[in-house]
Amino acid sequence: MTTSSPTTTTIAKAHGRFIRGSVSKVRRVLDQIRGRTYRDALIMLEFMPYRSTGPITKVLRSAVANAEHNLGLDPASLVIAQASADMGPSMKRYRPRAQGRAFAIKKQTCHISIAVAAQTDS
Repeated sequence: MTTSSPTTTTIAKAHGRFIRGSVSKVRRVLDQIRGRTYRDALIMLEFMPYRSTGPITKVLRSAVANAEHNLGLDPASLVIAQASADMGPSMKRYRPRAQGRAFAIKKQTCHISIAVAAQTDS
């Protein structure tokens, strides 16, 4: 019985924490860029009409800078291996309403994680 060792790929990660915006709206954008090359993802993010593309672009550039500086990888050969968004804490605010009532307003935050890896030619 032969066992093959898993191929080790070099992965660089970056995290953006406590980003203002709902998780579902951020995931909508991350689903579009997951698996794409760095260059294609930047072009897509630039022309998407969503507010969450700003923080996502910032985290993506940070992940690529980590790959370039720490691992010596070429940015042209990078592909987005993982992209996820998780819920962060909600900031609770209150809105005054009629007859002395107060309605709660939850301002949601999220944590964005992006990992880039060198593109394999297979």
